[in-house]
Amino acid sequence: MWRQKKTWEGPRLLWEKDRIQFEKELMKYYGLKNKKELWKAATIARKIRTYIRYLNARKAAGFDVSTEEEKFKRKLVKYGLLNENDDITLALNITVKEILERRLQTIVWRKGLAKTVKQARQLIVHGHIAIGDKIITSPGYLVKKNEEECVQYNPYSHLANPEHPLRKIIEGKIEEQPKEIQKEHKEE
Repeated sequence: MWRQKKTWEGPRLLWEKDRIQFEKELMKYYGLKNKKELWKAATIARKIRTYIRYLNARKAAGFDVSTEEEKFKRKLVKYGLLNENDDITLALNITVKEILERRLQTIVWRKGLAKTVKQARQLIVHGHIAIGDKIITSPGYLVKKNEEECVQYNPYSHLANPEHPLRKIIEGKIEEQPKEIQKEHKEE
């Protein structure tokens, strides 16, 4: 029986104060559940930078890496991490924040389909968000550039109805009631 390979690497120095503070701010801003999600994004960014350095070293050694470079550049362009006209060496500047911006959770929040990042996560996990016809229930799904405009409410979800009360709150048509007023309505 085989074991699934770990997709992330933790930090080398566990108790580094500046790194812990930076991670805490990123987790709050992007609504991440735990540090493992952050470390996955950091690992993706690190692997991209490592592969670019590998290609540059092979090119410096005299090998022809143009096809590998072109293939990898197309992949980065597809995910919106690099522009079509940019040089492949600009991928050395890719950071964790750029990877976190490509997550489905962040894109749902940025498009206004959810009022907060945490609400975006909940809508995704509960199956209210779809990309085209495909329902995605993983908030960490990296959205490709061409899929970005296809992110929408699941057509079979209650939220697909523009008259749904939660959707009116998200779109700002109705102000969310304070919890004290909600409790009064429940008692009546």
